[in-house]
Amino acid sequence: MKLSAIEPKISLINDSVSSFVWGWPTIFLISFTGLLLMVGLGFMPLIRLPFGIRMMLKGTSNKIDAKSGEITPFQALMTSLSATIGTGNIAGVAGAIAIGGPGAVFWMWLIAVFGIATKYAEALLSVHFREVDELGNHVGGPMYYIKNGLGPNWTWLGGLFSLFGMLACFGIGNGVQVFEVSSALELAGIPRLVTGFVLGFLVFSVVIGGVKRIAKAASAIVPVMTVLYIFACLIVLLINFSDVPSAFSTIFENAFTGKAATGGTLAQVVLIGFKRGIFSNEAGLGSAPIAHASAKTNDPVKQGTIAMLGTFIDTIIICTMTALVIITTGAYQSGQSGSDLSIAAFNSGVPGFGIIVTIGLAVFAFTTVLGWSLYGERCSEFLFGVRAILPFRLAWVAVVVFCSIAGTRGVVWSIAETLNGLMALPNLIALILLSRTVFKLTRNYRFSN
Repeated sequence: MKLSAIEPKISLINDSVSSFVWGWPTIFLISFTGLLLMVGLGFMPLIRLPFGIRMMLKGTSNKIDAKSGEITPFQALMTSLSATIGTGNIAGVAGAIAIGGPGAVFWMWLIAVFGIATKYAEALLSVHFREVDELGNHVGGPMYYIKNGLGPNWTWLGGLFSLFGMLACFGIGNGVQVFEVSSALELAGIPRLVTGFVLGFLVFSVVIGGVKRIAKAASAIVPVMTVLYIFACLIVLLINFSDVPSAFSTIFENAFTGKAATGGTLAQVVLIGFKRGIFSNEAGLGSAPIAHASAKTNDPVKQGTIAMLGTFIDTIIICTMTALVIITTGAYQSGQSGSDLSIAAFNSGVPGFGIIVTIGLAVFAFTTVLGWSLYGERCSEFLFGVRAILPFRLAWVAVVVFCSIAGTRGVVWSIAETLNGLMALPNLIALILLSRTVFKLTRNYRFSN
């Protein structure tokens, strides 16, 4: 039976599951968890953002106790950012505006504010409850703070998280990303076959070296590309500086009027904003704490304050920049969506600047593949032990090559999104049940360091 013949049936089943996974119940649970943590922490994550920045800068040094982890705190942040900064910040924001109107950006901001507390708690628990595996590596994440924080009777829940994470990573973190890169480069005249083998070689050369090599690559690429992208946004915004105040005004006005670009209701605007915000920074999904568990630190609170910067940088800064470019140039009224809308906005602001979006998508997609390879590997290890690491890495590279050549945006993307949402449910349950541990460790901490 051909894939095209069974795709409608798979889509029908997946759509019914996805409507629940990414419907109001899950969105409410993510929002409630963020609100619970933020209020319970006395809004510390917002108050201590400057502290987190100082700790991040101190954490760039390799002169840290090597016995406490494999990578520096800064590298842990860059590894997590490598997996989150990507299509969600460029195409995702554009899609949110195209579907929900400019007002959706406000709701992206709101969910991100509470997501700062969620990301803090995830990293804190990940470091606090991490283990050392048979190879001597520090491993952690939701599956480990579920097992070690909630007890052995809850290990099944950690297993569910790992299963969903391992499967989802091949779609959201790999296949979809490389397909988008090969599609963009094909328009520039580069054959998919060439893209597939080049990407496969580059990914293999990094992931075969494990967390240390992934972190080294991420800490070299992510800061440079992020600064360049923000700089490009600033150039467009300076040219359209007089329109920036009205852009903010449009965002706030549309956020409460229900003026969705597709003619939806206020509830749809809120839902689109929340969903895109969550996809952008992944707060609550449980992916980022897997990277932070490898940090060279014995201080869970300090690593938590560094981790929470990821949500701030990802959504509050980068997504806002993209949104303002799209709105100030008026491109959001063009009827386009996704990366096409972002490219049109940059070209409208500065002719030829659309190439920056194409390059940004390619580089960010590549780093996303690197970051998610670590997440999938750790999930596989939790389920099958260290013997699963090498087979996983080889399978990961094979999917890079295959999906570059013969990938699709269709049912594979939809299934991966559903599995991505299913990852969040075990993690959110654990965060709520372990919230007292988060509050206690934070309350007893001295932030004068």
